[in-house]
Amino acid sequence: MKKLILTLLFMGAVMSQEKFYGFEFVKESGGIKEYTMTSNGLRVLLKQDNTAPVATFMVTYEVGSRNEAIGYTGSTHLLEHLMFKGSRKFNTKKGNSVFQTLQSLGARMNATTWLDRTNYFAVLPSEHLETLIEIEADRMRNAYIKEEDRQSEMTVVRNEFERGQNSPSGVLDENIWATAYQAHPYHHSTIGWKEDIENVSIERLREFYDTFYWPNNATAIAIGDFSEADALAMIKKHFGKIRKSTKPIPEVYTAEPKQEGIRTVTLKRAGQQGIVGVAHKTPSATHPDAAAFMVLSSILSSGKNSRFYKNITDKGLTTSVYIWDSLFRDPGLFTVYANLSPEVDHKTVEKAIVEEYEKIKKSGVTDEEVKKAQAQLIASMKFSQDGSYAIASGLNEAIASGDWTLYTTYGEKIGAVTKEDIKRVVNEYFLEDLSTIGYFIPLGQGGQGKRVATSAKELEKMKLKHYSEEEETLSSKIIDTEPIKGIRLLTLKRGTGVVTMRGSMLGGDIYSTKNGRTADMVAAMLDQGTKNMSKFEISEKLESAGARLSFFNGQARVGFSGKFLSEDTNMVVGLLADQLQNPLFAEEELEKAKKRQIAGYKRSKESTRGNAMNNMLQAFYGSDHQNSPTNPDLAIEEIKKLTSENLKAYHGENYGLGSMVLVVVGDVDHAKMENLIKESFKGWKQSPLKNKEEKSLGTKASSKVYVTMQDKTSTDFVVGTALGIDRYHPDYLPLYLATHTLGGNFSARLMQTVRVKEGLTYGINSSLSGFGNGNDGYWMVGGTFSPKLLSKGESSTLREIKKWAEEGITQKELDITKSTLIGGFQVGFDTTGGLAGGILNAAVVYNDLTYLDNYPNMVKEVTLDQANSAITKYINFDGLYQVAAGTIDKDGKPIEDE
Repeated sequence: MKKLILTLLFMGAVMSQEKFYGFEFVKESGGIKEYTMTSNGLRVLLKQDNTAPVATFMVTYEVGSRNEAIGYTGSTHLLEHLMFKGSRKFNTKKGNSVFQTLQSLGARMNATTWLDRTNYFAVLPSEHLETLIEIEADRMRNAYIKEEDRQSEMTVVRNEFERGQNSPSGVLDENIWATAYQAHPYHHSTIGWKEDIENVSIERLREFYDTFYWPNNATAIAIGDFSEADALAMIKKHFGKIRKSTKPIPEVYTAEPKQEGIRTVTLKRAGQQGIVGVAHKTPSATHPDAAAFMVLSSILSSGKNSRFYKNITDKGLTTSVYIWDSLFRDPGLFTVYANLSPEVDHKTVEKAIVEEYEKIKKSGVTDEEVKKAQAQLIASMKFSQDGSYAIASGLNEAIASGDWTLYTTYGEKIGAVTKEDIKRVVNEYFLEDLSTIGYFIPLGQGGQGKRVATSAKELEKMKLKHYSEEEETLSSKIIDTEPIKGIRLLTLKRGTGVVTMRGSMLGGDIYSTKNGRTADMVAAMLDQGTKNMSKFEISEKLESAGARLSFFNGQARVGFSGKFLSEDTNMVVGLLADQLQNPLFAEEELEKAKKRQIAGYKRSKESTRGNAMNNMLQAFYGSDHQNSPTNPDLAIEEIKKLTSENLKAYHGENYGLGSMVLVVVGDVDHAKMENLIKESFKGWKQSPLKNKEEKSLGTKASSKVYVTMQDKTSTDFVVGTALGIDRYHPDYLPLYLATHTLGGNFSARLMQTVRVKEGLTYGINSSLSGFGNGNDGYWMVGGTFSPKLLSKGESSTLREIKKWAEEGITQKELDITKSTLIGGFQVGFDTTGGLAGGILNAAVVYNDLTYLDNYPNMVKEVTLDQANSAITKYINFDGLYQVAAGTIDKDGKPIEDE
């Protein structure tokens, strides 16, 4: 008997070892386990979390734009694009390309390139995890890197570059980095220089691939719903076949020489708002001082009690100030960007920023400031662990920085920072001779010129789960009560520690009948002080706990959103109640808010997509429909007329109990939340507002319009038609599926033809929009094109639309779309935020929580005949509205620089 027991124990030990055969356990930190595949050096990071049937798998390669040089800048990013063009097992010819396969399973997928790394990832129903692992293993060494693909994808990337060049703030940032770095490859942006994008050879890209895409230069990250043994077995099965590189992975040895004087750069172009950038060199992310810079950033710019807000923004010098404390593998930049208020001089703002540094050099910061910043950063870190992708993404950036445990030890490092550390690093690093200053000086006319119009006439289906009455559905887990008349409370218990809150109530724009900007301004002023607390006192409470609470205004409803630790629930709900019930609307704060909103409307005039959309929506809906576009100039004039009394009157007349829906997901006790709401909102009056649905319908309009703008390197082309139906109409869902098939994701027709095959655009899609508040919506297609490729882009887009409109879609396309939407719906509930948003949508839009359970079957039941009939009924190709906006003339021809 004893011998038998010993034998069984020995066999168990052997099985335990075999379960992880081929891997060496390295360490565990913060619940993340690290293994190394012994055959090829692949690092594997695992975290098993079975709270939702979702998993994220990501492969991070330690190669980024820092591994490039002049002549082939942007190669890492262009190669990232080519990695989706097919591999030996997964390609378009077989009908199972990466996008076709994964999107048919409902995956959310992408890849990103940054200075120090490139990553490929997807979030998908966990039952399909092995498919994703197999894809990433195959394209690690078997990717097709072909010249014909380079040619088409080059124009796509060039369009992405041109889109980025439309943004003055983005170009200023690019110029500041190029000025601050003279030797180190951080000198150039990740996307690269235009000529390098256009001319890099396929041989250079293959060499780049063969140099860096090896298991011993990669980390595989798996987070979510799986067993550790199964995940390792799948990774071993597919990645274990790949050998390690035969040559050492090249290291970047170039160091930036010591800067010996202030550097400046000025950008002048058409625009609406000036910007100042002040940058200083900082150490690498693994340096002992790195955490001090994070704490400093929070002290300077996080919340209304931050130094920059109080001493710069609140004094009317800027509409906003934000910091990019870039901590990378090599020394980076700590950059402050300030968006100037109208009539404020650049030098004044630059001086104000530098003065804050000088104050810290001389007097330091307080223990209270450090403690508050630490609380904010640690809470933010906990929030960032919400969902499998969030954890994988955090690990990805830590790997890029040189040590994945930077992610798991973040709180410890932040908590160790002292006020002495802050004073020391500012004195050491924030020196004038180590700074780079950048100005964006707008020349005006960043909006549109005269409008000139010419009249004119997959693969395997997902296995759907059908719920019986006995099975526990998502809606059955939600507790739904009305603790006080006029407030509907819905809670869902999930996880521990973190709480996400979403809610809304009537009071949006459509109730602003006297001045169209009143409702928007009332919502904007809710966090600017109450009768009981100043805005700084409110901010102090939130900042000290690292909690978030914000308000926003919509077409019909005022919304609010919060994220906080469970022990701060009483505080956050108390602040929510006070801000909704007792806003102060101080005249001084109103004037500041006016400046911020006016600046925002001025910036909106610079948007090529915004100008194109406004033109089309004006044609469909005129000026008096809920979907009518906002005229920026008219909005600015309305904002200028607003007074504190206007806001008080609107709030007093319209805000109150009656239509509020509050959703709380996470570490929440429903009974305690009910009592808290009763106590916090008792005595608030009932609101007279009732849901106001639009009675008039949009008008179908056929025209072709070109909107001329200045200094735009990319154009937007939009095609659409008003539909005359709302989201509750029987034809809505069939038309939605059909539209998704045309341009709903990368695997859809438009992206596969106009981008993948023809290389004319970075992005093009189709959608149904404008259905909020029960409105009749519109159908549209929108794409971006270089001005020189606009004519070709228009022709290709219209060709695909016409084919879709006249021939319809196939059963195979419909089946893939169904599987995509159903899987995506499931993946959307991976986070507390996704759950809270979904529950709020079901409650407010559909007034039916079982929508959360029924949606998959609703999609599944749509027939091919219903989808194609909806296309025929609502999309008349000859009656479509077409508009393009950019630096083009009245005929759509590019306007060349003089």
